Amino acid sequence: MKNPVIILPYNDSWPAEFKTIGERIRQALGDAAIRIDHVGSTSVKGIDAKPVIDIQISVKQLASLETYKPQLESAGFLHREDNPDKSKAYFRERPGTKRTHIHVREHGSWSEQLTLLFRDYLRAHPEACTAYVKEKHRLMELYRNEREKYVDGKAPVIWSILQQAHFWSQETGWKPGKSDL
Repeated sequence: MKNPVIILPYNDSWPAEFKTIGERIRQALGDAAIRIDHVGSTSVKGIDAKPVIDIQISVKQLASLETYKPQLESAGFLHREDNPDKSKAYFRERPGTKRTHIHVREHGSWSEQLTLLFRDYLRAHPEACTAYVKEKHRLMELYRNEREKYVDGKAPVIWSILQQAHFWSQETGWKPGKSDL
């Protein structure tokens, strides 16, 4: 079976991998990228994850594909036009290179903010990380060769964590910090 779901223990090299890829993206996009952030499980120290670097790029207007698509393609990423999520543009690595998911979202949008809130909440709450990792491992065992079922199966734990993150954001006045790059 091709591309089974594999969850690995946290790897201290993930932040450096993000930085290398992110700097290449920053050089290609310049000011077209308002933010470039390391998101997803590899962005949370100590959390088990699929060995995929997830990067969120915030742009002024998502619909202005011409302001970032050619630059991302020249930096080595392929636009996935078949992406069903209309809140982002999605790019992937070229075959044979480090697995990377690029999520381009509109700056200030709900989906951009939600992604940053989820990451920041996990970074500040190890108990939430423990529950999330436990569920990811359980789902990996059930759906190792059924990636879509694995992804769909994470939804209840993610929404539970996001509900906690929502209350935390109100208690703390959370705002996204400075961009990672």
